[in-house]
Amino acid sequence: MKLLFAFLLILLTSCVRGKEPTYIGSTPATSNVVRSFLGIPFSDSIDFIRWKITMQDDKYRLKCNYGIGKPNTNGFMSDGKWIELSGGLKKEKNYYYLQNGNKTLGIIELNNSLLHLLNENKELLIGTGGWSYTLNIDPSTGAEQISFTPQQTLLKDSMAFEGRTPCLEFDEKKKGTTCYKLKWWIVLYADPKANKPTTYFLKGTVNSHKGKTGTWEMKTGKDGRTLYQLNSDNSNPLYFLLLDGKVLAITDDKGKLRIGDEDFSYTLSRKW
Repeated sequence: MKLLFAFLLILLTSCVRGKEPTYIGSTPATSNVVRSFLGIPFSDSIDFIRWKITMQDDKYRLKCNYGIGKPNTNGFMSDGKWIELSGGLKKEKNYYYLQNGNKTLGIIELNNSLLHLLNENKELLIGTGGWSYTLNIDPSTGAEQISFTPQQTLLKDSMAFEGRTPCLEFDEKKKGTTCYKLKWWIVLYADPKANKPTTYFLKGTVNSHKGKTGTWEMKTGKDGRTLYQLNSDNSNPLYFLLLDGKVLAITDDKGKLRIGDEDFSYTLSRKW
């Protein structure tokens, strides 16, 4: 009996370790690097791309659905078009490089649950008001492992971010109702000479489309990362992490990155 138990334990452990990580998400189709890698003609009119990437050792499998979005749904007109690719995968620290013939797509691992697509200069791709370039683990693997250290960014007199995310539990007005997505528009104001935050302007479905203002501050976490905390008089603060100066990630109060779904991620893209 003990021998049988030990065998089952080893078998279970090997299965868990051998499980292929799979990432899902929807991104814009605005990047020439992405369209070239996937082989999507630049003449095609496309709203967004839905991804599913599985990576194992030095190989990857990729399946994408893309096209024009069908109004009031999360799908495509005429079900869109499909692409399936597989090939070699290289990893250097927390960078992945997917090969498709003579084309390469760079991806950075933000943590063990989130990836973000890169441009040819290994910089985070900037999304649109509709979608970001972040991909999410499917299903969640649980504990976060920080592998991406955001650069410290000098504050400007204003920085604007936009995007759409899944719904959040702090959104009291959405409780008890069916919530599909939240639209965001955030402008952060600061004193650039003193490099200190001042006020913010928030608009979108997270605030019933009515503009809201307040103060914000920067807090340093135990891991040395700087969190942006947006304060409010009648609700809990909002917490963000600025990635590479171009992407604003929504976090919890401990700075843990949130995991999205196949439609939206919890990252906003810089407008200016």
